[in-house]
Amino acid sequence: MNDQRPVPTSESHHDAAPAAPDHGSAARLLADRARATPDRPILAERHGDTWTTISAAEVERRVRGIAKGFVAAGLEPGAHVAILSRTRLEWTLVDFAVWTAGLVSVPVYETSSPDQVRWILGDSESVAVVVEQEEHARRVAGIAADLPHLGQHWTIDGGGLDDLIRLGEDVTDDELDARTADVHGHDDATIIYTSGTMGRPKGCVLRHDNFTATVEGATAAMPEVVADGSSTLLFIPLAHVFARFIAVMSISTGVLVGHEPDTKDLMRAVSTFRPSFLLAVPRVFEKIYNSAEQKADLGGRGKVFRAAAATAVAHSEALATGRVPLGLRLRFRLFDRLVYSRLRDAMGGRVQYAISGSAPLSPRLSHFFRSIGVLILEGYGLTETTAPATVNRAGELRIGSVGRALPGVEVRIADDEEILIRGVDVFDRYWNNPEATAAAFAAGWFRTGDLGRLDGDGILTVTGRAKELIVTASGKNVAPAPLEDGIREHPLVGQVVVVGEAKPFVAALVTLDRDMLPGWCASRGIEPALSAHEAAYDDRVHRAVQEAIDAANGRVSRAESVRSFTILDTELTEASGHLTPKLTIKRAVVMRDFAADVEHIYAGSKVQTTATPVVQGRRRR
Repeated sequence: MNDQRPVPTSESHHDAAPAAPDHGSAARLLADRARATPDRPILAERHGDTWTTISAAEVERRVRGIAKGFVAAGLEPGAHVAILSRTRLEWTLVDFAVWTAGLVSVPVYETSSPDQVRWILGDSESVAVVVEQEEHARRVAGIAADLPHLGQHWTIDGGGLDDLIRLGEDVTDDELDARTADVHGHDDATIIYTSGTMGRPKGCVLRHDNFTATVEGATAAMPEVVADGSSTLLFIPLAHVFARFIAVMSISTGVLVGHEPDTKDLMRAVSTFRPSFLLAVPRVFEKIYNSAEQKADLGGRGKVFRAAAATAVAHSEALATGRVPLGLRLRFRLFDRLVYSRLRDAMGGRVQYAISGSAPLSPRLSHFFRSIGVLILEGYGLTETTAPATVNRAGELRIGSVGRALPGVEVRIADDEEILIRGVDVFDRYWNNPEATAAAFAAGWFRTGDLGRLDGDGILTVTGRAKELIVTASGKNVAPAPLEDGIREHPLVGQVVVVGEAKPFVAALVTLDRDMLPGWCASRGIEPALSAHEAAYDDRVHRAVQEAIDAANGRVSRAESVRSFTILDTELTEASGHLTPKLTIKRAVVMRDFAADVEHIYAGSKVQTTATPVVQGRRRR
């Protein structure tokens, strides 16, 4: 049974759309695009610093060829086909081919461990898998004996897609069209496994009409972003619902999509592809800003950059009031020539919009990027809501909020402040998990597990996650995200985990950004540069982290402020098991693995405060 919760006390204000008609398979989004603008380039792949584009008609031709191969391979309608690959053009081709053949796709992160791959392929009952590289193929082969239902696999880099196209040469267009036509909007389209921050990943079943109707609503909400001539560069994992949805929406609207699988080469790809909008998680925007600041420091222009950044933030805040003083306007124009224009050029010179999701974005960064000419449209959603449920519109940006509900979506706030959602974007069920499905709904509303508030205009602000709230020994409720975001703004800080459950005060575990450390040392004349291990014990580094904590503490009450911290001489990464593929902290895993470090903070010494930072005595090696 669904949990009977109190009747929600507030709801969003938006024009509710009528129930969406049955548009059939989401594969029709590509077919409609190819029919409307066959010569328009919609996908692109990079070769060095040059990009090769592929027209809508050619994309459809390749997709249909792969789909025919699936049919010829004996995959029955409704069968589950996994995709294990980095973000690349072929990912989207395979995804639409799966749908065109009447199959169901199961994304798998290419960074997943063998145990994670085994769980997803086994739980989803996938009968075939498309992998990117031979290493992925070996990973799948190593677990195939445990999965008797798993039959065929094809390797992209091994010519597997060409093999499929050849295999399907005898399948007729009519036969394939019949497979596509037999799919209805209420049929399963994909099973996306949640990132597992709270335990074993659950398979979230999204229907075809989740995609088609949500694309329609998001397109109506962001017409400027997907206008004719728009382009975007995908680099976050397509296995995640955020990038996946943008890829599908871009196909539908004719946006040109480039792909960059290697985030270490991101800025080179951005500068050569020159997208008009980007989508990213907040950590990417933090990296762009921190890298620019470090580059300025190394060039002896650090003070100028920081003055420009402060001016940009003040200018954006003034814009929100409707009045920008003359002196601020003059400073802004000066720094636009000296600093902001260079940042725009580094991002290709055409970026006007960015879509941020998956975690809260620092308001300071939103203000900064708005003033340099990049409007960050922060939105809110989950895998269970096909990515977006709300988004800031370009014409009514409310920095610090996640905007209003999309057409066809409703948002309410329950009596306990939990965000509840229902509408065209809400998922169907968790695969093979009726208990979790029942627990996820209350009287027809999806329980997000996040906390928030709605203003009178229906603008949603996310205030925290219910399961992550820290209750100190004094009974104070503390949302860790605002503190963590504020501390992480410092270029030297990699990750932050705020702690304090049932403890006398709030504290933090901090890791250093190892990419930024050498530049930070160089700009301060520290030679040779500190190693990550040395930096964790260095007084100068502790003072820098102290400054970041002091700045973050200035935004919260005394009871919520971080009173002590320790620097870990290790990294929190996806490979270490402490971050999800979308760079979300697995808080429970961190608390388990670093329990000794947390206890050391609360060992009772009066000197363990941010005035005299703790140097931890016990560390993971």
